[in-house]
Amino acid sequence: MSKTTAQPDRAHLLSTLGIAIPDDLLNLALTHRSWSYENGGVPTNERLEFLGDSILGQAVTVMLYTRYPELGEGELAKRRASLVSTVALAGVGRTIGLGAFILLGRGEDLTGGRAKASILADTVEALIGATYLGLGGDVATALVLRLVEPLIANPDTFGESMDPKTSLQELAATLGDDAPVYEIAESGPDHRKTFIATVTVGTLVSATGEGSSKKQAESIAARRAHLLLAPSAEAVGAPLPGSPATA
Repeated sequence: MSKTTAQPDRAHLLSTLGIAIPDDLLNLALTHRSWSYENGGVPTNERLEFLGDSILGQAVTVMLYTRYPELGEGELAKRRASLVSTVALAGVGRTIGLGAFILLGRGEDLTGGRAKASILADTVEALIGATYLGLGGDVATALVLRLVEPLIANPDTFGESMDPKTSLQELAATLGDDAPVYEIAESGPDHRKTFIATVTVGTLVSATGEGSSKKQAESIAARRAHLLLAPSAEAVGAPLPGSPATA
């Protein structure tokens, strides 16, 4: 435990981020609900995650709007979805070595929680929220732009790694069917919930996905449904979303 909370380690994290979040907000941003459950119900990072998600979305939206004046609404929306997806944010978390700093309960830690995409992504959002509260909106926006810039420079970000929910919605439209509909079920204790998402695309296909967050479960379900529908699009000669024919 001492290694996780040692100030030198956190100083290194802050140096990597290029900011100086106040200690109380930093500690809160790094506190996962599994740690809270095993330590007397201390506050978790979930409220900061909620705040950070909003700040992230606004900063990315404004950046895309001003940087790419030639792109229409649909393409801008796809790029935003890619940059704020769980997959993208988890990649950011891995790049900065975030997993080592998260306060996790023993059970979550032993089952690989430090590498879970949903936990990493949520903690990145919590750090953004903490930055906003501790250092102001301009600093938080600058942090977001620094974190997503490597993603923008990576050509794969807007290719196969496109947000699967967006890709599935486009594919359903291509095939002339209804928009995807998601249903969520959950099980397990509050600190270790499992979410099961079922996505249905009209009469074409239904698929499920399981994850430690609603967002992750829906993304997995959407990816599976997309794989099931892709042959139908090819059979009728319809271009798949993201292919050169629709670029």
